[in-house]
This record gives sequence, C-alpha cells and structure tokens, in this order.
Amino acid sequence: MSLRVLFMGTPDFAVPTLEALLSSPHRVVAVVTQPDKPAGRGRKPRPSPVKQLALQAGLEVMEPQRAGQPENLEAIRQLQPEVAVVVAYGQILPPSLLGIPPLGCLNLHASILPRHRGAAPIAWAILCGDAVTGVSVIQMDEGLDTGPVMACLETPIGPQEDARGLSARLSALGAELVVETLGRLESGSIVPSPQNEEEATYAPKLRKEDGRICWEHGAERISRQVRAMVPWPMAYTSWRGRQLRILKARPLPMQAWDRPGRILKAKGRSLWVATGDGILEVLELQPEAKQPMGAQAFISGRGAVEGEILGGGCPGHAPGVDGPLG
Repeated sequence: MSLRVLFMGTPDFAVPTLEALLSSPHRVVAVVTQPDKPAGRGRKPRPSPVKQLALQAGLEVMEPQRAGQPENLEAIRQLQPEVAVVVAYGQILPPSLLGIPPLGCLNLHASILPRHRGAAPIAWAILCGDAVTGVSVIQMDEGLDTGPVMACLETPIGPQEDARGLSARLSALGAELVVETLGRLESGSIVPSPQNEEEATYAPKLRKEDGRICWEHGAERISRQVRAMVPWPMAYTSWRGRQLRILKARPLPMQAWDRPGRILKAKGRSLWVATGDGILEVLELQPEAKQPMGAQAFISGRGAVEGEILGGGCPGHAPGVDGPLG
C-alpha cells in the first residue's frame, strides 16, 4: 500500500525527507516550494534545494507566492493528495490548504515539541544549553507548531556540536521518522498526543544582532552562542574597530579576574579572553575581509597582543539567551 503525498519544503533541511519519500512505497504527486530567490554576487535567481531535487526526479513543482492563493489551492485539489508532508516550507498554511488532504498535513519540526516552537529550534536548543533535542512529526493545525504530536525521536546534543552539524543529523533522523509515521498513519495505528501548553517555549527567528558577543556573559554561554550561530549570523565581536568573527571556541575551567573582553593570553596557539564568568579560549576566527584562521595564525599574522579589549558593549538579545525560553 502507498499514499499519494504532496511534499512542501524549501531548504537543505527538507531534502533528506523528500529523498526518503522518493525511495519509499509512497507516491509524491507534486512538490510545493518557495519561488527562486536572488543569490550570489550576480544576484541571479537560484532554485531552492528542494526544487533542484524535485526537478532531477521529474516531479511537478509549484512555486506560489502565497500558499493559499486560489489557483494554487485548485491545482492541489486536482492532484488529490491523501496527505501532505511539510518540512521547513517557509509559510504558514491557511485552513483552506490544511483541509485538502483527507489525512491532513504532517509537519516535521526540529525539536521535541512543545519545546522550541518557531523558526529556529536548532539554534535555540544549543543557546539554551539543552542536553537533548530531537524531531517531532505533528498533525498541523492553524497555530504555530501547536498541533498534536504523531511521533518524536530524541537525540543528545554533542558538547562541541554546532547548529550546522546538528541540523544535518536532525534532518536525516526526521526523514526516517516521516516515512515511518506515514506507514503507521496508513495502517491507522497512530494516536496523536496533544501538546502540553504549559511546557511550550518559543524559538524566534535569528537576527543579525543575536550573533554579537557580550563579553559580560559567561564563557560557557558565549561558547554556546558561537556554536548556535553557525552558519548564520555567526558569532562576532569587534577588534581595532573592525568586525571579528569567532568561529570556534571553548570555555576553560578557570576564573578570570579581569575586564570582560580583555585578551589575557596571546601566545603560540593560545588566545584567551576574559568573560563575565570564566575564560573563553578562541580556537578559530575570521577577521573582517579575511579568510578563517586558527588562533596561532591570528596571533602571529595580525599582531594580537595581551591587554587588548574586544567588543563594544552588549547588544539587546532575544528571549532565551539568559535561560529557558518562555
């Protein structure tokens, strides 16, 4: 047995799920994705990763400006999908679309709901110091990631894992979970579980300023910020009036009785910076308009010296940096 599946997705995170569906017994009747967007130096329109895969597979591709526009809804009705699978599509689906597939619309979300609802669950799981995260498949309703949970799968967050690496792992886990969930949905063996609203937290879309380092924060928290901001907006500070990206760093098990942001050690491979609580060892960084480099190359080539001050005050930050999201 197989289901007629409408797939809706856009970025790299959604690609493994579409690949898994194409290798499954189910039939993907069409793909809905975001319209091509300008990219690169030439700002030429570039198809989404999902569109590229869909075209390679010979699938029909729809790119409506709004998912709920009447001509798009009618085209979907004509396809007669039994279920829709939505993975990081990029738009909120209107009730008029949610009601088309008789088995509903399933959404793959990169957290264990109801924790970290919203646009950036992977980054906020790292920022908040979560030891465990995972993926959830929910039956979509009109709310933002509020529908009943059909299935979920947990996984630990590695101590040095950044958002890019965690995203790749979760996308692979999620692809397997979606196919498994469709099989159970078809057999009627799933009993959706309502989310506990009292446990819900929100993971807002990242802003550029979320990457700016406040050295008054502790070393552990700053190291999480460095990992969470990969690949965008990246963690950054200022040095000699120019932007300096911090690409890799780790907290050291010692205290720093000095001004936060001061370079305490710049010798050999060791670049130590004082924080509001402890010392941050910077392992890899990228000066403005330069290539990424290790601490040793930065010290020897750029002339960083002990006593210099990094940063220029603390930015305002989104809910969640100071503790659990609410």
